[in-house]
Formats: sequence, C-alpha cells, structure tokens
Amino acid sequence: MNTATSPSQMALHNRPGFFARAEAWLDERGKGAWIAAMVISFIFFWPIGLALLAYMIWSKRMFNSSCNAMTRRRARHMGKSSGNSAFDAYKAETLQRLEEEQDKFEAFLKRLRDAKDKAEFDQFMDDRARKMTEPDDTNTGPATA
Repeated sequence: MNTATSPSQMALHNRPGFFARAEAWLDERGKGAWIAAMVISFIFFWPIGLALLAYMIWSKRMFNSSCNAMTRRRARHMGKSSGNSAFDAYKAETLQRLEEEQDKFEAFLKRLRDAKDKAEFDQFMDDRARKMTEPDDTNTGPATA
C-alpha cells in the first residue's frame, strides 16, 4: 500500500469545498450579495432561501456590519510591507503621527465636554441658589376681605 500522495491530490484535499468557496465569494462582495443570494433562492426554491436566511441570522451576517469587504481589505493591507523600505518607514511614521493627532483631538474633545458639563452644572447651581434666595411673591399682594 502506498501512503505517498501526489501534490495534485494534496491540492484537492486542501482546497475548500463548494460551500466554503461560495461563502468566501459572498463575503468578499458584502452584505448585499448575501441578501441577493437569499432573495434569488426564495424565488427559485423557497427551502434553500429559508435555509440561507437561517444561516445568515445564525452566523450574524444579517445584522453584523463587519461583513463589509472593504473594511477587511483595508485591515489586511495596513500591516503589509510594500517592499520599499523608505515608503514603509514613511507610512509607519505617518500612521504614528495620525494616531497621536487622533489621541490629542480626543483629549481636546473630552476637555471640551468636561468644560461644557461644568458650565451647565454651575448654571444649574446658580439658578437653584437664586430661586432659594428670591422672596415668595404669591402672598405679597394687597389683602382684600
């Protein structure tokens, strides 16, 4: 008995099945492709459409925004090297600078929100103190009997 396998046989065994390839193909095209496949399945053979809908809900593809192929492509290319060390250094420096600017801007927004909250609270306290010190005007009118 021969236990050696040829490279072509190994390629067949390592290749994903039809459903895995179809799922990957639909994932690359995004949520719209999944919905279109489901609608077409309902039109031609409703049990397949129902199964596809159940799978989309079960795998959270229906309500998950991470099904966006553009987001995955961007994330995949962010860490890749271009092969040009000068460009890679420039890209890393630029990304670092942008992250620092984003952190500074978020800190600025936090300080701005804190200042606004403090101003609103101070105004509330001033209004409350003013209401406490104002005389009650309901019983100060002339008495008529």
